[in-house]
Amino acid sequence: MKLFGLTIGREPEAMHLPRIQALGNTPYSWELNDPRVADFLRGGRSTASGKTVTERSALSNATFFRAVNLISSAIGMLPVNLLKKTADGAEKDEAHHVQRLLRVRPNDWQTPLQFKAYMQGRALLHGNGYAYKIRSGARVIALVPMDPRRVTVALGSDFRRRYTWTKPNGEKQTLTQDDVLHLAAPYSSDGITGDALLNVAAEALGLADTADEAAARLLRNGAYVGGALKHPKNMSREAILRLREQFEERYSGTENAGKWLVLEEGLDAQAFGINGQQAQGLEQRKHQAEEVSRFTGVPRPLLMFDETSWGSGIEVLGIFLVTYCLQPWFTAWEEAIERSLLTEAEQATHDVKFNAGALLRGSLKDQAEILSKMIGGPGAAGWGVPNEARDMMDMNRQPWGDTPAWQTPEVQDDPQP
Repeated sequence: MKLFGLTIGREPEAMHLPRIQALGNTPYSWELNDPRVADFLRGGRSTASGKTVTERSALSNATFFRAVNLISSAIGMLPVNLLKKTADGAEKDEAHHVQRLLRVRPNDWQTPLQFKAYMQGRALLHGNGYAYKIRSGARVIALVPMDPRRVTVALGSDFRRRYTWTKPNGEKQTLTQDDVLHLAAPYSSDGITGDALLNVAAEALGLADTADEAAARLLRNGAYVGGALKHPKNMSREAILRLREQFEERYSGTENAGKWLVLEEGLDAQAFGINGQQAQGLEQRKHQAEEVSRFTGVPRPLLMFDETSWGSGIEVLGIFLVTYCLQPWFTAWEEAIERSLLTEAEQATHDVKFNAGALLRGSLKDQAEILSKMIGGPGAAGWGVPNEARDMMDMNRQPWGDTPAWQTPEVQDDPQP
């Protein structure tokens, strides 16, 4: 019998519970009372390691959580603006309803940071982030996030996407692509939906979970002493009982790791370090953490792997993060917003842009140098005016700030009261 894409059956010779086996090439099958069955039915991914990878188990991996949280938080905190093209370049269109959705109030219960971070997290983990567009006439007045695990997408005969949304109350609703803001992961296997990180990284996450569990069991059940004991002859029964008692009561568990035993009747002690099996386990855990980090594109130091890249290298790390990790997501967001929230006429007159300046500012010294060159001075023409530099530093504009500094003999702040 098939249930939710799984094969369930009984072995007539065995007297155990029915077993459940995932379709495909996996050789693993589980008893129906195995907790992994519930995880699998909730959307888990079976792996060769025997671990079922779910969203919850994946986020319990410290490296994976750090990467997902870093990307989602960065996207959430960075401002995204609707820019209207002008003869002099572009300016924020504060009067447009889409600008209000992006910067002020996407819906009645989320801030812009919460909305963008949620959508980004869904797109990372499940490949797609969906938001239902609530309209008042032709205007979109709110964006309601939809759980991607409750949404299926198909391409119709008219080559337009159709979305089937199963609401929390069980009701199904069919939506057109005009009804949905669809943020898809940059990589797609079918050209319609993005590929989920939980799918492509399932084996690495499962193996990392297995390595962590093995280490936890070793710490929980293992007894760690500082060396081995040798006795030239047979020990007395009393000495053996005392040795067993102190070993079980005083030396088992992680809190007693590394302690030495009290010697009995001429015992010799021989110290030993970590064995090869334990060392190999530690290397395996480190390797799996590195494997998980490669799937996200976040630089290793930002995942707390290396300490040597901090200090002078932090600016380079910021550039690396923006260029090779966040920039594809910036483009995905910008194109999704333009396609879903702007009319064809508005797409010709407006642009949507993320401002990554907060991640690329560098040190105060670097900022001072670039701003000094930007505004120029007597005998050295710049390409900006003081008020533009003050905007970049979140400072109030000044009445004299729209005049190029190289044209002004002397620039003074407003007199102090």
